[in-house]
Amino acid sequence: MLELEEIETFYGNSQVLFGVDLQINKGEVITLLGRNGMGKTTVVRSIMGINAVAGGRIVFNGQEIQHLDSHEIARLGFGLVPEGRQIFGNLTVKENLVATAANYSSSPDPYYLERVLSIFPKLESRLAHYGNQLSGGEQQMLAIARALMINPKILILDEATEGLAPIVREEIWQGLQFLKQRGESILVIDKNLDVLLDIADRHYVMEKGKVVWSGDSAQLTSDTEVKQRYLGI
Repeated sequence: MLELEEIETFYGNSQVLFGVDLQINKGEVITLLGRNGMGKTTVVRSIMGINAVAGGRIVFNGQEIQHLDSHEIARLGFGLVPEGRQIFGNLTVKENLVATAANYSSSPDPYYLERVLSIFPKLESRLAHYGNQLSGGEQQMLAIARALMINPKILILDEATEGLAPIVREEIWQGLQFLKQRGESILVIDKNLDVLLDIADRHYVMEKGKVVWSGDSAQLTSDTEVKQRYLGI
C-alpha cells in the first residue's frame, strides 16, 4: 500500500535520512521505533511532503508521491496525528472535527461524528469546549478523531501517547485496538514498546537516520540485543 525506497532527506545541508526503506500493507499496524533524534519524525514529514525528499521514491497504491505538495498527499488518503497535536485551539471540539471532514478513501462505511465520539467518548461531553480548554489527553484524542474524520487510507501517529498520564494512554491504546480490528492501516511512533508489541504487526527500528532492524512482534520480543542497543530497554 505504501512503500519507501532508499529515502534521503536533508535539513539544509545536513542529511537526516540515509536510504530509508519501509513498507505498509493494507490492514497492517506498523511501528517506527528508536531513540529521540534518530529520524522517525523526519520519515513522517517526508511521507507527508512537509520535508522535500532528496533521493529515493515514495509509492502509494502504485503512484509516486514524493514530488506532490502536502495537501495533495493528504487528499490521497493520509491522516496525520502530528507530534504536538496541533489542534485548532480557537475552535470548539465539534468544529475541529467537522471543519475538514471528508471521505477521501470513498469508504462505504465511513467515520462520522457519532462514530469517532464512540471511540473516544470523553470528547462527547466536550463538544462545545474550545480546543485550548482541553487537557493534553483530550487534545490527543481530538487529534486522532480529527484525522479519522477524513476517512484516511493510512493513519499516521507521531508520538501517540507522549507526555500523557497512564490512564489516558490506556484509552488511546484501546482506540487503536478498535481501529486495528476495523482493518485500518496505521503507522505509529511511540516509546511504549510493551503495548506496541501487542498491537502492531511489524516494527522498524531506526538509528542515525537508517533502518537498522525490522521484523514482527515475536522477533522483537525475543531479540534482547536489539532492544538494549537501539531502544534502551
